[in-house]
Amino acid sequence: MFLSRSTMSFLFLFLLSLALLLHSSSPLPYPYNTSFHIDCGSSTPSTDSYNISWLPDKFFTGGSTSVVSEPLHFHLQHEKTLRYFPLSSGKKNCYNIPLPAGRYYIRTFTVYDNYDGKSHSPSFDASVEGTLVFSWRSPWPESLTRDGAYSDLFAFVKDGQLDFCFYSIATDPPVIASLEVVQIDPLSYNSAQTSDSYILVNYGRLSPGSSQWGPGFTSDPDAFGRSWQSDSDYRPGKSESAKVITTKEKITGTDKAPNYFPMKLYQSAVTIEGRLEYELPVDAKLDYLVWFHFAEIDSTVKKAGERVFDVLVNDKNVSRVDIFKEVGSFAAFSLNYTEKNLSSSVLNVKLSPVAGAPLICGLENYAMVPADLATVPEQVVAMKALKDSLRVPDRMGWNGDPCAPTDWDAWEGVTCHTNKNGTGLVITQIELGSQGLKGYISEQISLLSNLINLNLNSNSLDGTLPIGLGQKSLARLDLSDNQFSGSIPESLTSSNLQLVRLNNNLLEGRVPEELYSVGVHGGTIDLSGNKGLCGVPPLPDCPLFWENGRLSKGGKIAIGLSCFLFVAVLLLVIYIFCIRRGRNDYDFGLPSDLISLAAKRNRYQRQKSLMLLEMES
Repeated sequence: MFLSRSTMSFLFLFLLSLALLLHSSSPLPYPYNTSFHIDCGSSTPSTDSYNISWLPDKFFTGGSTSVVSEPLHFHLQHEKTLRYFPLSSGKKNCYNIPLPAGRYYIRTFTVYDNYDGKSHSPSFDASVEGTLVFSWRSPWPESLTRDGAYSDLFAFVKDGQLDFCFYSIATDPPVIASLEVVQIDPLSYNSAQTSDSYILVNYGRLSPGSSQWGPGFTSDPDAFGRSWQSDSDYRPGKSESAKVITTKEKITGTDKAPNYFPMKLYQSAVTIEGRLEYELPVDAKLDYLVWFHFAEIDSTVKKAGERVFDVLVNDKNVSRVDIFKEVGSFAAFSLNYTEKNLSSSVLNVKLSPVAGAPLICGLENYAMVPADLATVPEQVVAMKALKDSLRVPDRMGWNGDPCAPTDWDAWEGVTCHTNKNGTGLVITQIELGSQGLKGYISEQISLLSNLINLNLNSNSLDGTLPIGLGQKSLARLDLSDNQFSGSIPESLTSSNLQLVRLNNNLLEGRVPEELYSVGVHGGTIDLSGNKGLCGVPPLPDCPLFWENGRLSKGGKIAIGLSCFLFVAVLLLVIYIFCIRRGRNDYDFGLPSDLISLAAKRNRYQRQKSLMLLEMES
């Protein structure tokens, strides 16, 4: 049997189209593989009944570990242990997790369960990347105190490290039992429109017609790690009696980029004759991103127009939906809407029928929390370097972003302000007098270009003063009563100092006249108690050729001139000696011919004398 060329071409195109169709209908493997599941308070790794591998507690900045008072009340191992942060660890503590830049799903489990025997649930805040996201206030509801709660959000990490931080309210120690971080598609949940300047905090992720499911609750997969809860507690009035519809049929259009919504979400739904309503608790004065999920899983609906309904958010009609018209049957369909500046504590959602009964498979509600201003990156580098070089004690809580969140106090002893263009936070003051510091001042302090006041007096700091100390903004400098050595850097003369206290150190060398002029022009300067300083009243005069513990510039010039003169004199002596020797050789040295002639003459005279004697005799 032979096929014509045209028949073979048609067959090839048919097979290629079939392959592409099959490929497009099959979900691609999930392309993101960065994840951390941290069992806070645990010292050993473990794997739970849902095959999730848990790491022992790591990446924390401080705190202590404990166990809930009734471990048997909790089914999963990571819910039984916890880390808490007493005031001895400082008011601000963090988990600093190294991550590639991207977008992440972050989930925590928080529980108290009277682990400390004080029957006092703590008040504290939690932040992600310097933005306040969770607030816990005592007393917690009884069920929350006993059972704990999961909280989750979506956030971008840009600098290679996730900072998940806790801030103590009053003297209460923050607590956390588990922390999970899963990398997700950066384009998910309309990030192209909302940009990376928002954190999406979960205020309700409902799966109508189902009980709670997802990672950590069932073995049902969700690529992002999202858990879904029943909607029954959020349907008021007549909506409580909504009918549940389920199917085991395959739903097309699921588990696809960028949101990777799981198929299970669309295999159950609720419907009702009449209006279907939800009431979702929220916090006022925020924007909310609401996602709606639909699939026509009722096989009796055969064509478009048989099920049509309006979607209303706070009585505002946001969309008319005909699922069959949009995607047909047994196919996923989603839409989203943003409610701006919500003024009430309840977000109301209604599905109002136009034809047939309304139906919904999923409902998500996220608070759009604007990312807070952060400390500008180079000043974060400087402050972390200072933390290490000054050996700042843990009790001061120098963790996370030095200035953010702006709702909290900055690092203890640090004052921050917004920069001129309003895009970030800068450090303007460091007050760490009498804190028992025992290190030195890092050269990175030069990066604090907005620093106005630096006070490190009455510590045990040593080393030399860094060359970069003396930003133009610096107006007050107090380094008194330490053990600093070496000279005073010339860079201090370029600042606008009005107060300088360097007294009672081990400094030496000439004091720059420009620095001393601070006192002359109405400022305050104190250099007493440094035996090696010199050059300005009332300090002694500096040695002529010695300055700052080494040869001065004048001394080096003098030595240079002396060496030059010595060499010049030496060359002159050698020259004169050589010239005089040359002249002596010319005046007194007789040529060999003249010596020979003289000898012959002398011999002739002797012979002549002898002949005369003989003749006389």
